[in-house]
Amino acid sequence: MPWWGWIVIGALLLGAELMVIEAEFFLVFIGVSALILGGTVLVLPWIPLWAQWLLFAAIALASMVLFRKRLYTALRAQAPGLKDDFVGDELRIPEALPPGEVCRMEIRGSTWQVRNTGSIAIPAGGKARVTAVAGIGLQVEAAQ
Repeated sequence: MPWWGWIVIGALLLGAELMVIEAEFFLVFIGVSALILGGTVLVLPWIPLWAQWLLFAAIALASMVLFRKRLYTALRAQAPGLKDDFVGDELRIPEALPPGEVCRMEIRGSTWQVRNTGSIAIPAGGKARVTAVAGIGLQVEAAQ
């Protein structure tokens, strides 16, 4: 494959990851590997096609294994205003919620199942404190 073919593939993969698809940085490393290989083939045009593909796979796999998780975690950790836990938050429950019962409500743009794990019923419009996150549900108790 000509060197510019690798550059085009790399640019398309980088553009797809950064603009269209949220692939958790997998396409970034594959795209960068294609760009590196494009530069290599530009400098060493005699590399056979099978060796180009082998080198591309090796660079992509090695870079993903060695760098992807650390880089992805470092970049995601800097997102402003994101809280990773609901525990301790106070919610206003939209409907009466007796002990042990469940209701659905929207919190931070997502719909959650909210279960009253306390011994006191929560009236409609009453405040509740989140005590735990259980899968896709929140456990709450009446807030005093």
